[in-house]
Amino acid sequence: MDFSIIIIIIGIILMALSFFIKDGSKKVEAEVEDLSFTLYQETSALKRRLKVIEEELLIDPIKTAPKKNVATKPVVHAIIKNQVLELHKQGYSLKDISSRSSLTVEEVKSVIGGTR
Repeated sequence: MDFSIIIIIIGIILMALSFFIKDGSKKVEAEVEDLSFTLYQETSALKRRLKVIEEELLIDPIKTAPKKNVATKPVVHAIIKNQVLELHKQGYSLKDISSRSSLTVEEVKSVIGGTR
């Protein structure tokens, strides 16, 4: 019986002490709440900034639509231009230059004429 009385007394003393000892979990709970609120504010700010950037980067669909029925002229490389000019200086005909440079006669004329 002595042992059970000692255990009951220790239990009563520990219960009394639990009312006077500060609870550390409330402090941790408050810190977690503050941290989650701060995280929410930062996330909202990032979403607003991202929305502004997306609006700035929006491209007008009319400007980006490809133009129809516009013939694009192929670009002649500088090496081929030099080759065409050298062949022309050597006296080759436009047809010969065209066959040697893999260009059409019209392209050879434009290179020799300097329109490109």
